[in-house]
Amino acid sequence: MTDVNEQWSARTRAIVAGRPHESDGPMNTPLVPVSTLGLGYAREDGTPTWAAFEDAVGELEGGTATAFASGIATASAVLDSLPAGARVAVPGDSYTGTRALFEHAETGGRIRVETLPPTDTDAWVAAAARCALLWLESPTNPSMEVMDVAAIAAAAKDGGQRPLVVVDNTFATPLGQQPLTLGADVVVHSATKFLGGHSDLLLGVAVTADGDLTERLRRARTLIGATPGALEAFLALRGVRTLPVRYTEASTTAALLADRLAGHVAVRRVRYPGSGAMLAFDLPDADTADRVCARLRLIRHATSLGGVETTVERRAARGGDAHVAPGLLRLSVGLEAPEDLWRDLERALHSVE
Repeated sequence: MTDVNEQWSARTRAIVAGRPHESDGPMNTPLVPVSTLGLGYAREDGTPTWAAFEDAVGELEGGTATAFASGIATASAVLDSLPAGARVAVPGDSYTGTRALFEHAETGGRIRVETLPPTDTDAWVAAAARCALLWLESPTNPSMEVMDVAAIAAAAKDGGQRPLVVVDNTFATPLGQQPLTLGADVVVHSATKFLGGHSDLLLGVAVTADGDLTERLRRARTLIGATPGALEAFLALRGVRTLPVRYTEASTTAALLADRLAGHVAVRRVRYPGSGAMLAFDLPDADTADRVCARLRLIRHATSLGGVETTVERRAARGGDAHVAPGLLRLSVGLEAPEDLWRDLERALHSVE
């Protein structure tokens, strides 16, 4: 694969990392649909397509990446690395699929779960003394709360328990935040979202700078069979190539929309961390929020996020998110023209004033 200059910007590294370096070879890493490599299975040894995707994401996050079949498969592999009965802390406001996975593991006696407010840093520092895993998500899904990753990671390293600190970086992406540089042990992504960027694949990835952790994650991937598909890895790598441009454009639009929403009479609160393509805003109640969603024409009412299209969802309507404000709408900003998006939002909001 291409040697990457550490002085190159993230925008450049996203383009060149994981590319074949032979001057007479293909410009891009080919799609390699293979189950067997000589005397080994691809499930155990990986494929060139996986490796190229892992190289690119690892370069952006500052560690060694391991790709999985989905974001939840990634979280499952992390749990697999814990001893039986381990205590795990998770934010109360976080992705429902992650919380459901942890609850399932707790019901089976695999782990013990503590649910903490994401922004109560003191509670997380205290949990570092008794937990084996601190699972952080920042910004959180869907309330866009920002956690103090550096302070929590520092507390984890100072105490005797030395819990594993994992950060779900799906919303921030490596362009907005690099948790490993803040002291985290592992950073995870649902590559289905911003890394892939086109709403056409399922994939997960974990990145760590610890060689032993990398081996444990890859062994878990092999044993539970959570291997990525060749096509998915190929498409995700293509998505990573444009991530910096997509992130910049979508972030600029998100900031504009957040500012205008904050000044709209129908909006009670805007939740935007100041960067990135994700934001949320509160309307008076569930009925108002549902009517706004129904009146949008350009913005898609959909549960996923991180694609080139802008999507909206009232998260409290979904099972497992009853803690979310009933009128909260989560907005994933895509690449449409900003003024077109604002006209769509303004028209829908005007209809419920």
